[in-house]
Amino acid sequence: MTERKPPGISFESWADRQIREAEERGEFANLPGAGKPLKDEKRPYNEQWWVERKMRDENLSHLPPSLVLRKEADEARAALARARSEAEVREIVEGINEKIRAAIKYPPEGPPHRLAPFDMERALDEWRASREKG
Repeated sequence: MTERKPPGISFESWADRQIREAEERGEFANLPGAGKPLKDEKRPYNEQWWVERKMRDENLSHLPPSLVLRKEADEARAALARARSEAEVREIVEGINEKIRAAIKYPPEGPPHRLAPFDMERALDEWRASREKG
């Protein structure tokens, strides 16, 4: 389908001919996803669907890096509540603290993150206290 549209033929009929000939050659046979329902078929139409899918598939964010860090800190707090062991609490705190320290040393783009590293002992004490209650 790399050839140019010949003069004197409407674009629609030229395109229809190209599609028909490709079908006859079997170029549409055995395509990935053939016979399967369209992904997100029941979702309302969104003109930016392809942007959202690309961002989701490539784990991209539309937030400035400083706000992404704030979000990660919130997610770390939630993960601490679900942690099953002290070792897991330490791993979560060490992971987010590494990111926070890097952001303090080299501030990311966007609004100020205003985060301080998590206090390891406080996180462990709170985790232990939540285990004693429940």
